[in-house]
Amino acid sequence: MPLVAAGVGLAALGVLYNINPNTTHVPLCPLHAVTGLNCPLCGATRATYALLHGDVATALHDNALYVIGIPFLLVLWWRWYCDSRNRTRGAARLPAYLSRSLIVLAIVFGITRNLPFGAWLSPPG
Repeated sequence: MPLVAAGVGLAALGVLYNINPNTTHVPLCPLHAVTGLNCPLCGATRATYALLHGDVATALHDNALYVIGIPFLLVLWWRWYCDSRNRTRGAARLPAYLSRSLIVLAIVFGITRNLPFGAWLSPPG
């Protein structure tokens, strides 16, 4: 299953490399579409596009939390892959305190980017 997820992810990256979400309509975040608020992942598609084209500064501006979190996601994928190869269960899971901390971080980031002093954390437009 980890290899299937990686294959789907790489295929999606291949498509995204050729489709600029800044100039092409992509589906909006449901929260943003209904409320106008930016969720913690708003701007991630544009950030991924910027990263694929080597523009780290723009990616950080679009969604800093997402960009900083990519290495952690890759480590989790690697643990999931190794876990599936060893046929053991649960090794890829995060400790409960770390899971809760990441959820709190995402909530604080989501709230902060919607406040006037944190507007610089919001994606453009």
